[in-house]
Amino acid sequence: MMELRKPQVAVRAPTGPAASETAIQVAGVDVWYGPTHSVHGIDMAIPARRVTAFIGPSGCGKSTLLRCFNRMNDLIPDCRVGGEIRIHGRDIQAPGTPLEELRRQVGMVFQRSNPFSKTIYDNVAYGPRVHGQKDRAALDRIVESCLTRVALWDEVKDRLRSSALELSGGQQQRLCIARALAVEPVILLMDEPASALDPRATGRIEDLITELRDHYTIVIVTHNMQQAARVSDHTAFLYEGRLVEFNETERLFTKPDHEQTNDYITGRFG
Repeated sequence: MMELRKPQVAVRAPTGPAASETAIQVAGVDVWYGPTHSVHGIDMAIPARRVTAFIGPSGCGKSTLLRCFNRMNDLIPDCRVGGEIRIHGRDIQAPGTPLEELRRQVGMVFQRSNPFSKTIYDNVAYGPRVHGQKDRAALDRIVESCLTRVALWDEVKDRLRSSALELSGGQQQRLCIARALAVEPVILLMDEPASALDPRATGRIEDLITELRDHYTIVIVTHNMQQAARVSDHTAFLYEGRLVEFNETERLFTKPDHEQTNDYITGRFG
């Protein structure tokens, strides 16, 4: 197996119309799990209302970095995050940051679908209720709108009072995306959202990401390079906790700036 050389340079997000507005600004971000230094000095500017994919081998820091954006790493004992992360200009690492509001604005969809043990309706209505929405007509509109956006309404409109656990795996994942959208986030984080799904369900999730890209900033972690190429506008390649390259997806996959990137996307390692 070819030995991968240590990356020396991290490439920032490209400039131009696609990157004219930055949603997430990352500056010198490091992450430690106890004494283990897992993410090293990440700098990147993630553009708004685009899809950004994180690729790289298992254990390279993709999911760890993703969880920094809504401070989910705070829930992990002995995890420390250094550096600066700004969401639309706001320093989310600042003391006193309201985490409930941050996680409302920065929603997350996990690798495996995790619907609540509630009805389909109550899964989508849960977030708005927690945030104070009690009007039934308003909740009905939110549920229908979010299920429609994830192309699930026609499949479940006649069984909204059935358990969400009765849905197929792909339907459950789309329901979880609808649940995230119900609290009106501005950013949607997706950690391997299709890795546990069959090809047909994966295609539905990819189609959904494409449909949502003009309305939300989406950051997706994926081991599937073909998926990254299909759905993302920008791609970041990470290796051993370091950012090797961050560029427009087409350029990164066809004419990467770094030999390490080329070695990975051509299958020489990983």
